[in-house]
Amino acid sequence: MEYLVEFDVHVPEGTAELLVAERTTAEAAAAAELADQGYLVRLWKLSDSGSGVRALGLFRAATETELDALLAGLPLYEWMHVTVIRLDAHPNDPSHPPSNTGVRFARRPDRAMSAKLPVPRLTRIYRLEATLGPRPGSLTRLASNLLANPK
Repeated sequence: MEYLVEFDVHVPEGTAELLVAERTTAEAAAAAELADQGYLVRLWKLSDSGSGVRALGLFRAATETELDALLAGLPLYEWMHVTVIRLDAHPNDPSHPPSNTGVRFARRPDRAMSAKLPVPRLTRIYRLEATLGPRPGSLTRLASNLLANPK
């Protein structure tokens, strides 16, 4: 089951900055672990956060009880107001094939995606940049030969 979770984090006034820094670091590690385990699918920071920090996460868990336990284990949980919305599959979801309901939807082909791109034409360009010293040497002969015979 998938869940959309909104986090509204407000650190209590008077909380030591060191504690806030420690918990914020621990929160990042916990989020990475939940992502590695497949529970946290996506996480966004909401830009209109005001004085606190707001985030929106897409989670996968077998049950709401399992999700509640995962969220309660977060280091910043004591400072969070959490809103959970269970997401159910929609019959018109374009990322999933239609079910056997007998209703079929015709999809217009997207012209931008169906048009073939032209084969790129590559042109070789040779460019030599060198600074020659005051006396002629092998570098001068090499540069002269390359400029005279650019294959």
